[in-house]
Amino acid sequence: MSETAIGLVAFGMMFVLIGLRVPIAIAMATVGAIGGLILNGPDSVVFVMGSLPFETVFPYSLSVIPLFIMMGVFAARAGLSKSLYAAVHAFIGHYRGGLGMATVGACAAFGAICGSSLATAATMSKVAMPEMRKRNYHDGLAAASIAAGGTLGVLIPPSVIMVIYALLTEQSIGQMFAAAIIPGIVATLLYMLAVWGQTLVNPAAGPADERVGMRGRIQALINVWPVLLLFGVVIGGIYMGWFSPTEAAAIGAFGALLLAALKRKLNREVFLDCLGETATTSGMIFMILIGTALFNYFVETTGLPHRLVGYVGELGWAPFAILLMLIIFYILLGCVMDALSMLLLTLPFVFPLIQSLGFDPIWFGIIMVSVVEVGLITPPVGMNLFVIMATTPGLKLGTVSRGVIPFLLADVVRITLLILFPALVLWLPSFMQ
Repeated sequence: MSETAIGLVAFGMMFVLIGLRVPIAIAMATVGAIGGLILNGPDSVVFVMGSLPFETVFPYSLSVIPLFIMMGVFAARAGLSKSLYAAVHAFIGHYRGGLGMATVGACAAFGAICGSSLATAATMSKVAMPEMRKRNYHDGLAAASIAAGGTLGVLIPPSVIMVIYALLTEQSIGQMFAAAIIPGIVATLLYMLAVWGQTLVNPAAGPADERVGMRGRIQALINVWPVLLLFGVVIGGIYMGWFSPTEAAAIGAFGALLLAALKRKLNREVFLDCLGETATTSGMIFMILIGTALFNYFVETTGLPHRLVGYVGELGWAPFAILLMLIIFYILLGCVMDALSMLLLTLPFVFPLIQSLGFDPIWFGIIMVSVVEVGLITPPVGMNLFVIMATTPGLKLGTVSRGVIPFLLADVVRITLLILFPALVLWLPSFMQ
C-alpha cells in the first residue's frame, strides 16, 4: 500500500474514532503513532513521542492561551455579563425585539473579554433567558439569540481559536485580532437584523420593553466602563504596538482579576475555582495540540498535503470555486464536530492548499473562523444549542433549531460579504505592517 493510501485510510480511521466518541486528542495521537510506526518504524516513533509533546507545548508564545482563558474566567465570575446586558438593554430594549438585540450586543461585548463561544453562551443564557421569558419572548427567538450571539466569542478578539490558528500557521496574533474587528461588528449587526426580521414577521415573538430614561442609560454606561477600558487596553495595546499579545493577555488576566475583586466577587474559593477552570481548559487545549502534532508528523511523512495541492492544481478549478467547496465542507463538518477539532484536524491539509492558491492567510483565517463559527449553531450537534438547553429548563432542541435558521442566513450573508470585499478583513491589519 502506498504512503498516500495509508494516509487516506488513517484519515478515515480518525473519523471512525471520533464517531465512537473517542476524545479528539487521543484519536489524533493514536492514528499518528500507529501510522508513523507503519511508515517509519518503532525507533522513529519512540523518538518522536518522547520529544514532540514537550516541543509542542514549550514555546513561549503558547502562554497567551491560558492567560486569555484566565481573563475570560475571571470576567465571568466578576458578573460583567449582567452589566453589559443592562447597558445594551438600556439603549435598545424598548424596540420590538430589543431584548433579543440587546442579548446579541451583550454577547459581542462579553465575547470581547471572554474569547470563548461556549462560555459566552453559557453565561449569557443565565442572564438573558429569564429576562426574555419574563417578557413573553418566544423560546425559539430567545434561545437562538443567545446561541448565535455566543458564537461571537469565537470571532471577536481576543479569541482562543484565532490564537491557535495564528500559532499553527505562523501568522501574527495581533494582525489576526485586528482583522477580526470589522467582521465582528458586521456579524453583530447582521444578528440584530435577524432578530428584527423575525419580530417584523411575528411581532408577538419579541414584544417591546419599557423605555429606560436618560439617567438610567448614563448609570448603565458607568457600570460598564471597566469592561470597555479592559478591552481597549488589551486590543488597543496590541494594535498600537505598546505590548505583545502575550503581555496583553497577562494585563487582561490581571485586569479581570482586579475587576472581580473590586466588585466583591472574589474570595479564596472563587479564586481557586477560577485557577482550576483555567488549568482544566488550558490542559485540554494543550492535549489536543499534542495530539495534533503527532498526527501532523504522520501526515507530513505520507506527503498527503502536497499530493492534495498537486491534485487540485491538475483539476484546473478557479481558486474561488475551491474556496467555496472548502466552505461547504466545513459547514457540513460542523454538523458533527466542534470548532476546535475541525480546525486542528483539517488545517494540515487545507492551509498548504490555501497558500498554493494565493489567498492571504490572515483573510482566510477570518473566513475559516467565521465558517467554523457557523458549526456552533448548526443542528444536530451545534455545541451552543446544547449549552442553552442545559441551562434552560423545558427548552427543546427542535425549538432552538428552528429559531437559529434566520441567524444561519445572516452568517451566509456575512461570509459572502467577507469573500466579495476582502478589505473588510485586511484594512485594519494593513496599518500594522
